[in-house]
Amino acid sequence: MKQLTLTLLLLLACLTTVSAQSKKKQDIKAIKSMCGCYEVTFNFAETFEYSGDSTYIPSKVKHDKGLEWVQLVEDDKDKISMQHLLIVGPPNNKMIVKHWRQDWEFENTDLYEYNYDNSWNYVSLPKSDVKGQWTQKVFQVDDSPRYEGSASWVHVDGKSYWENTTSAPLPRREYTKRSDYNVTIRRNRHEIVDNGWIHDQDNDKVIREEGKADVVLAQEKGFNTYVKVEDSKCKAAQDYWKENEAKWAIVRAKWSEVFARHTNLSLEEKVDNKGLFKYLFDEENYKTAEEINSLIESFVKK
Repeated sequence: MKQLTLTLLLLLACLTTVSAQSKKKQDIKAIKSMCGCYEVTFNFAETFEYSGDSTYIPSKVKHDKGLEWVQLVEDDKDKISMQHLLIVGPPNNKMIVKHWRQDWEFENTDLYEYNYDNSWNYVSLPKSDVKGQWTQKVFQVDDSPRYEGSASWVHVDGKSYWENTTSAPLPRREYTKRSDYNVTIRRNRHEIVDNGWIHDQDNDKVIREEGKADVVLAQEKGFNTYVKVEDSKCKAAQDYWKENEAKWAIVRAKWSEVFARHTNLSLEEKVDNKGLFKYLFDEENYKTAEEINSLIESFVKK
């Protein structure tokens, strides 16, 4: 009887392992399917406001579109990194904008959660809390941190999606125009569909102060669609990446070294009245590891 029980337990453990491996393969397939060339639409609308102020002016509805190449940068069994490159301008004079980056890490326990005022709190999670989950780490155009969150990919009824709620800085479309709130609580859903993928968002615009409860100023809906097109349409972005990937590998390596310190992180908005991205986008300077490392370190508050 004991032998039979042990055999059944071993069989159950084996089946559980096989099932987990199969699930992970589905996850990886879903994540990597976000790579390629896409016609993108960006749509945002403020839905509700709670200010109680009759003079409150909501954000304007935003509709925008573009062509975007999502480049696979790293493909490891427990980490997938993808760089977004936006293609703008007329066909005869295309310009490439290094856009956001997303890293996906399997059963990751080390997160940097956004607090406010350009600062992130380091959080170490128990392994049991992230079992089977993927952390999505989103980075700014200069590869500095933006927001992170951990959750499971769900594959059910022919759908594949991942969703998470986390705090983030103001989006670029807002931070130069709004100063009445300082944190965005993002409810992100990434869903794979037949013709590409959807980034669905329900966000809170929040006023956050030390020692006080968050105050929700307003809410917004975001709905971004990524429709797959022929890779050849994004050749300009592919060429840009071939020419510049070595530089950005140095940038990522330096940031990885900063994150590996596993301490709370605060960053300067500007150094010598200039943002980090403006330094790094300077094609004539900041090419060597020494220059880049020193520059990034100058933005890390001690």
